[in-house]
Amino acid sequence: KVRLAISDEAKDIAELLRESFKEFESHYTKEGFAATTPDENEIAMRMNEGPVWIACDGNEILGTVSAVPKGDALYIRSMAVSPRARKKGIGDSLLRHVEIFGRSQGVDRFILSTTPFLLSAIRLYKRFGFHRVDHGPDHLFGTPLFTMEKTLI
Repeated sequence: KVRLAISDEAKDIAELLRESFKEFESHYTKEGFAATTPDENEIAMRMNEGPVWIACDGNEILGTVSAVPKGDALYIRSMAVSPRARKKGIGDSLLRHVEIFGRSQGVDRFILSTTPFLLSAIRLYKRFGFHRVDHGPDHLFGTPLFTMEKTLI
């Protein structure tokens, strides 16, 4: 089940992000990893900037994604699925919720940044119609980064 997160779940979301990205930590700079795995206070602040969704099984949070308006686009950030829950369609479901929300807001484009070593995530984004673009940041505190975009027709 995917639903909007509530502020009391910020700590659980922060823990999920750390758990989800832990296996990739050696690919990040220290600062890049910290930015990718924000603490509960940062998550709570992000909840004021735009919606944060969670995928749950009962009371257990298995995935999360957030979105924030950025110019004429909706920026997708902090998408993660627990390692024990991968390959179950949770990422697909989270992205569908973001897209439904974006369409309801009249958004023309979706953008996101990712790292070249998150291969499963990149495959998921491509399946959803995202393609790599040449603009956008090329690093996150020294960690390689690139931008992907999906334009709605």
